[in-house]
Amino acid sequence: MTNMQHFHDVSQACSKNTTEKYSTSFSSAIKLLHKDLRQPIFNIYGFVRFADEIVDTFHEHDKGLLLNEFKTATYEAIQRGISLNPILHSFQLTVNKFNIDHKLIEAFLYSMELDLNERKYDRAGYEEYIYGSAEVVGLMCLYVFCEGNEIIYEQLKPAAKSLGAAFQKVNFLRDLKADYEGLERVYFPNCDFRNFTKQDKINIETDIQKDFDDAYLGIVNLPIKARFGVYVAYKYYLSLFKKIKQLQPQNIMLQRVRIPDYGKMYIVAKAGLRSQLNLL
Repeated sequence: MTNMQHFHDVSQACSKNTTEKYSTSFSSAIKLLHKDLRQPIFNIYGFVRFADEIVDTFHEHDKGLLLNEFKTATYEAIQRGISLNPILHSFQLTVNKFNIDHKLIEAFLYSMELDLNERKYDRAGYEEYIYGSAEVVGLMCLYVFCEGNEIIYEQLKPAAKSLGAAFQKVNFLRDLKADYEGLERVYFPNCDFRNFTKQDKINIETDIQKDFDDAYLGIVNLPIKARFGVYVAYKYYLSLFKKIKQLQPQNIMLQRVRIPDYGKMYIVAKAGLRSQLNLL
């Protein structure tokens, strides 16, 4: 093993560890992908998680300055093919290996910038934010899943965007209390969470259900190396969504819905059975 390979391995271990520390559910789903695909997805998750942490967590620091430095360092890492920041080094390895479109990265970082200032969104701003914060992440992952097959990538782009959007919108619903009270953010347009009505909740859930339905059409056509892991992540978020739908509007800000470990195990087992029976 070369010394450079040691550096690659140490950097990528940092991205994997970041994923496991911040999201046991995503890390579990990633481990169900083919082994060739796991580390590149860890690398993408580590990158988006660090950017998200800057705008959501580092309140005692100049978040605008930190995000700008992170953005500059990201593009330098991609151009140079190296970074002493292990998260960015891992990310550039994936970006350069799979030729991920830099416009996706630009859109993602722009949405992170919006989180520094925007507090409420109209419909157009909401859709722009969803695209940059979630849909492009789905597309980055799709580059990895397709392993250079541009025809499959183009066919599955709409579904990948829908899956990213569904995940993000479920997170918004699940984290309403933290976003609204802690960060003073209201992502859903035309909603007053001091008077969140049943119809407001139904409208949001109808939109999310469409995203899930559109995403499933793509999942069943994913390359076999990616299909099972993505399907499990889909089922996990769909289960979260179903639990949220059962809540009354006035209760949605009182509790953060989660799936217990035994529930996650059941999802994986049931998904595995469907996969063996070719029912995906």
